Amino acid sequence: MRITVAHHRSKEEIQQAVDRALDDLFKGVAGIPVQFAVQHREWKGNVLTFALVAKMGLLSNPIKGTVEVMEKEITIDADLGMLERLISTPKVRDEIGQKIRGLLK
Repeated sequence: MRITVAHHRSKEEIQQAVDRALDDLFKGVAGIPVQFAVQHREWKGNVLTFALVAKMGLLSNPIKGTVEVMEKEITIDADLGMLERLISTPKVRDEIGQKIRGLLK
């Protein structure tokens, strides 16, 4: 899943906001009661590599991806694993896009 959102802030401001909000970015998506735990997060230049675990009851699902912060936009590439089979990818894309836009205000 790829999401791109335009921004009008400095790269540094965006990187700090993304770093603070990563834990909450996927929460409440598509109305599914899933708990997320960040296992890995690492910035290399303007690219954040992350790995999360989504837990639903006894099931756990790895989510991994990157967030690239460029001069005028942010691009999130995420592999939702088996969650993509359970939820509507366009709906998730829209909800995460809205969360990012809220983060940028």
